[in-house]
Amino acid sequence: EDGDDLAPYGLEARVVSIPGHSRGSIGILTAAGDFFCGDLLDNTRQPDLSTLMDDLAGARDSVEKLRSLEIHTLYPGHGQPFSMADLLPNLT
Repeated sequence: EDGDDLAPYGLEARVVSIPGHSRGSIGILTAAGDFFCGDLLDNTRQPDLSTLMDDLAGARDSVEKLRSLEIHTLYPGHGQPFSMADLLPNLT
């Protein structure tokens, strides 16, 4: 669930709900500011939304949610890690 603390499992991180690619998608935000976003975002050509979305409006809402979090590095399901600053100019 969104906000679940993963410390009881030995990971200083929490769950972040990020629907868009698929309903029920989650990401993991570590205490250090690393965010593992699965297939919401990719970086095969440039940091951007994934091309495969079940709900594009939901994906955009998820990105807006990410803007409010303290994220240093995003780790997409495909491609190289990138910063939020690298992502934002590519979103339309």
